[in-house]
Amino acid sequence: MTELSLAPDAAAALLRWYVDQGLDEAIGEEAIDRFALPPPAASVAPLAAPAAMPSAPTPIRPAAPLPQRAPIPLESPQLVEDAREVARKATSVAELEAAVRAFEGCALKRTAKNTVFADGVVGAPVMIVGEAPGADEDRLGKPFVGVSGQLMDRMFDAIGMSRERDLYITNILFWRPPGNRTPTLAEQAICLAFTRRHIELAKPKLVVLAGGTAVKAVLDTTEGITRLRGKWATLRLDDGTEVPALPTFHPAYLLRTPASKRQSWWDLLSIDKKLRELGAR
Repeated sequence: MTELSLAPDAAAALLRWYVDQGLDEAIGEEAIDRFALPPPAASVAPLAAPAAMPSAPTPIRPAAPLPQRAPIPLESPQLVEDAREVARKATSVAELEAAVRAFEGCALKRTAKNTVFADGVVGAPVMIVGEAPGADEDRLGKPFVGVSGQLMDRMFDAIGMSRERDLYITNILFWRPPGNRTPTLAEQAICLAFTRRHIELAKPKLVVLAGGTAVKAVLDTTEGITRLRGKWATLRLDDGTEVPALPTFHPAYLLRTPASKRQSWWDLLSIDKKLRELGAR
């Protein structure tokens, strides 16, 4: 390469520019001509034979493990099967409630204040299945007692129904997820084993599924609530019975989106019509 000659001031400025760009270290003694052609293949020296591998060092004996607490059981397919077996043995709603309160296989129980089983009238024509308890429900031990529950009461009152006479209310989860987070699939699967048996034992004329999580879990579908809302489906239970089921918006969603109350009113009218067709009103 042609040697360049720079004035001292220009050379100093060039060095400062190199430093500013992060070039503060020389890699080789001579500059590399990037425009030169690579040497022919024949002139490339053969690779040297690999050196012999050094002998393995003497292994270091691992330190003794620190004492640990007993591991906390996590959700697993076996826990789902355990929940199904426990649920199958219940022959009444009261026995199922006792089984749910005694069940220790769901991690949510360890962070919740209360087990939220159900409210309303066992054997009522309408069974409402929501998603999970909130803060108010966890504190009081009953489903749908917060602001969204109060809205639901007013909605059914508009068609002449109440939880003291016509409604039986529960959730697919019996324990509040921390921070009201979306329950995991494992948590849903464990609790759903009890929920399906709950519907079998309560024997409602129809089931109202409130909210997307409840709809997907109970109907075993990936369709969203906006697609399924207001469309009657047939819920097939493990004992062979079939129950009409209506997906609808969760009252908490209606509080955030008041414009959707009109669609929920249509759902209420559809519920009233279905009950008359079934001879339950």
